Amino acid sequence: MAGIKEIRDHIKSVQQTLKITNAMYLISSSNLRKARKQLTDVEPYFLKIESTIADILYHSPDIHHSYFDPRRSIPAEERKTGYVVITGDKGLAGAYNHNVLKLAEEHMAGRPNTSLFVVGQAGRNHFVENGIMVDGEFLYTAQDPTMPRARDMAEFLIQLFLDKKLDEIYVVFTQMVNPITLQPTILQLLPLSRDIFPKTEQESGYQGIVNYVPSVSEVMDHLVPGYLKGVLFGALVESFCAEQHSRMTAMKASSDNAREMLRTLSLDYNRARQSAITQEITEIVGGAQAAL
Repeated sequence: MAGIKEIRDHIKSVQQTLKITNAMYLISSSNLRKARKQLTDVEPYFLKIESTIADILYHSPDIHHSYFDPRRSIPAEERKTGYVVITGDKGLAGAYNHNVLKLAEEHMAGRPNTSLFVVGQAGRNHFVENGIMVDGEFLYTAQDPTMPRARDMAEFLIQLFLDKKLDEIYVVFTQMVNPITLQPTILQLLPLSRDIFPKTEQESGYQGIVNYVPSVSEVMDHLVPGYLKGVLFGALVESFCAEQHSRMTAMKASSDNAREMLRTLSLDYNRARQSAITQEITEIVGGAQAAL
C-alpha cells in the first residue's frame, strides 16, 4: 500500500484535474446554448430564401442555371471534386474529430481529382500528418462560426465552381440530430439539385402567374449565394454545437471518474492513516512492556 504522503499528493492532483474538467464542462455548456440561439435567430431568413428558390423552380421548370448544372459531359475520372471538412481546433471531445475525418477520407478515397479545404486545426493536423495536401484553410472559424465567415467561404467556393476549377463541392460536418445522437454528415453544396427544395406550392395547388424582375436567372444569381451562405453557416454552427456536446460528455465522464477515484483514494488514505496509528500504539505498548 502507498504511504500517506503519496496518497495525499495523489488526492491533490485528482482534485486539481476535477476542477479543470468541471470548468470545461460548464464552458462547453455555455457555448452550446449561445450557438444554438445564434442559429435559431437567423434560421427563418434562410428558410424564406429556400422557399423562394423552390417557388422559382416550380414556376420556371425549364430554367437552366449554372448553379444547377450537373456537368454530365465530364467523365467521372476527370471530375474535380472539392471537400470542405469541418473539425474542431481542439481535442478532449471524444470521437468528434475522428468520426468526421473518417467519413471524409472514405468519400475521398474513390475520387482521383480532389481538393481539400479544412476548417479546424484538428483536421489540418490530421491530413498533414497523413501526407494529404490541404488546398485551403479557413482560420479561426471552427470556434467562432459567424455569418461573415460563412459568407466569405460561400463566395470563395462559388467562384471556384463558376470558374470550373471544381465540378462538385461537398461539405463534411457533424450534425447534432438530437441531444444524444451526433451524426457525421456529407452534403453536396454544388451543383444544386431541384430535389432538395420543397414543392410546397405545387402541393397546395397554387397556379398564380409570377413575374421575376429583371429575369429569373438574375434573381437566382442573387438568391443562391445567400442560400449557400445559410447552408454553410448551419453546418458550421451544427459542428460547433456537436463539438461542445461531445466535450461536455467527455468532461462529465472525466469528472465522474475523478470523483470515484477521490472516493477510493480517501478510503486508502484512511486505511493507511489507521495502520500508521495502530503501528505507533503497538510500538509504544511494546516499549512500555520492555521497560517493565
